Amino acid sequence: MDTPLVLLDVDGVLNPLQRSPGYQRYRASPDGVVYRLLLNPRHGPLLTGLAADTGAEIVWASYWRDAANDWISPRVGLPSLRHVPIPRHDPEFSLGAWKARHVAAWVGERPFVWLEDEPDVTNALTEEKELGPYLVVPVDPLHGLTETHVDQARAWLEQLIRDHG
Repeated sequence: MDTPLVLLDVDGVLNPLQRSPGYQRYRASPDGVVYRLLLNPRHGPLLTGLAADTGAEIVWASYWRDAANDWISPRVGLPSLRHVPIPRHDPEFSLGAWKARHVAAWVGERPFVWLEDEPDVTNALTEEKELGPYLVVPVDPLHGLTETHVDQARAWLEQLIRDHG
């Protein structure tokens, strides 16, 4: 079995719309555009622990692409990660459907769990024919990533290992 992936979105997942305890405010300006960020430094250790315990690789699956390594990783305690090359959004598609088609093409048949807030990615993925096993863990964009989401990902990855290990 190929190494499973943990696909990680930024906005709505690591950067929620609403500030909660533990989050810190930042500003980022990739490509000269200023963004407001709310980031939680506990997320990095939570996610790297998930990857270490399950043998999975964390990969950015975000419109931030490689810029997430400069602006997000150091602030949440993640190492530099590979990223899915998602091109700028084509308005002919919803944000989630556009992202899902590029994730599917990049991932192929590798198993993955995707921490994502776009509600239509699951439907878009069901239309893809060449995918291996996957789980989309829906994250509420108001509150962002929680331990419960990571626990769902962990349970799925551990079951995958038992079934295919």
